[in-house]
Amino acid sequence: MTAVRLHAGRLLRRVPIRQILVLLPLALVVLVAVRHRMVLAEGIGHLATAKWPWLLAAAGATCLTWVAAAVTRQGAVVDRLPRVRLLVTQFAAGSANHLLPTGLGASAVNLRFMTVCGLPLARSSAALALYLLAESVARVGLLAALLIAFPHALQLGPLLPDGAWGPLLLVIGAVVVVVVALFALVRRLRAAVLSFLRTALGEARSVHTRPSRALALWGGSIAFPTLQAAGLVLVGMALGLDVPPAHMALAYLAATVAVALVPTPGGLGSVEAALIVALVAAGGPVAVATAVVLAYRIITVWLPLLPGALTLGALVRFKVI
Repeated sequence: MTAVRLHAGRLLRRVPIRQILVLLPLALVVLVAVRHRMVLAEGIGHLATAKWPWLLAAAGATCLTWVAAAVTRQGAVVDRLPRVRLLVTQFAAGSANHLLPTGLGASAVNLRFMTVCGLPLARSSAALALYLLAESVARVGLLAALLIAFPHALQLGPLLPDGAWGPLLLVIGAVVVVVVALFALVRRLRAAVLSFLRTALGEARSVHTRPSRALALWGGSIAFPTLQAAGLVLVGMALGLDVPPAHMALAYLAATVAVALVPTPGGLGSVEAALIVALVAAGGPVAVATAVVLAYRIITVWLPLLPGALTLGALVRFKVI
């Protein structure tokens, strides 16, 4: 039995795991591109008829989202992270985010990056949780502010099925009950959650005792969804969408908040549908709104996907993550 285990161990050591991890992102890019080839073709067709200065501005806003993400990640930890590697990691994490269920790809890449930089796993996880919390609060806060400023910008009533709110609230209530029951009945889970919360609260307090870190955390969290919404607005202007820019930004925030819990890779499919619905609800024609969304997703998802996957493979190859 011992000899079998030793033999299995030798076989596992011979498996080129790191080389496989280097090639895996590229394989996933090919798979995702083949599955969405019709969307890609249609989106590229719409880009060909757009006004290029606005598209270049949209591409610039997309690039700045990686900077905003890097600033926010640094703001979530007291320790100084290597700036260039942090920024490059955000670019690679964006690609990972489109290849795995929403949020998991970027979270895994950044968690690994912070542990490689010397942060203990508990503190890295706490920093990741703080980042996600700050980004969610900023996104919802911006949405609430725009809803207050433009209360009649979205006409969602005709687009929602009759009686949709009842089942939705019922599902949310059932999920809350299950979570509370598990927390109350499973002692090990309760102990693990409480331990993590103590670590996370301690990390949050440390970050907010340093004004530069707090400013980076919350400033980056606000800048990130703002730049994403600005990208959609610029693509809308490039394709002549007859919707006020503030209403387009509101539509973007409403759509992304609505699909935040949908476990699809990068929101592929769900984000497009939600954005089209939101832009139509903001007053845009269906055909133009569809063209805008497809062109926007080409710029923000598909164009960076291959170079992001190559960067991710390089980071794995050189043991940055």
